Amino acid sequence: MTSLDSITLEVADLAAAERFYSAAFGLGDRVRLRASQEPTDGFRGFTLSLTVAQPADVHALVDAAVDAGATVVKAAAKSMWGYGGVVRAPDGTIWKVATAAKKDTGPATREVSDVVLLLGVADVAASRRFYLEQGLVVGKSFARMYVEFAGGAVKLALYRRRALAKDAGVPEEGTGSHRIALNAPTTPFTDPDGFPWESTSMATQS
Repeated sequence: MTSLDSITLEVADLAAAERFYSAAFGLGDRVRLRASQEPTDGFRGFTLSLTVAQPADVHALVDAAVDAGATVVKAAAKSMWGYGGVVRAPDGTIWKVATAAKKDTGPATREVSDVVLLLGVADVAASRRFYLEQGLVVGKSFARMYVEFAGGAVKLALYRRRALAKDAGVPEEGTGSHRIALNAPTTPFTDPDGFPWESTSMATQS
């Protein structure tokens, strides 16, 4: 079964990005960084989500990110699905921190249960078929709206691009590089929406 070992974010200022992610989230090898000057503008077609246990953890991680240089896109608040907020990292990556819980049950720990990469795709059904052919296994699926694949240190999900941008609170328009690579023990390939997959060995050498 193919699954994500990690993701690599391509950033303009590598040293600054390393400082930010160490201070804000501390995700270890699940999120790697490398320098890139590839042009990019607007929405990059993906978001990263951190799942936590309770609202206090949402606030703790959002506050840590802001203190490290992130900007708030959506302030942390209750929603139909739980509680969450959205920030944009200094490198431009959009991060959502969320929990299904609406009340705290203890002090904040800043512990992250899951890292989820959501790809905004043009055709969820077509991308689902493509990824099944690459050896991924569907964990959850909601018609042509949303697909989540099983396994992996980083979970992978597909969402319609417009819906993903709306959920993140940003315009859907964007051009240029996605500024991300997906790392797995697989032969390199590129998906229908231009997201590149690289072998994990390539990521560890970068």
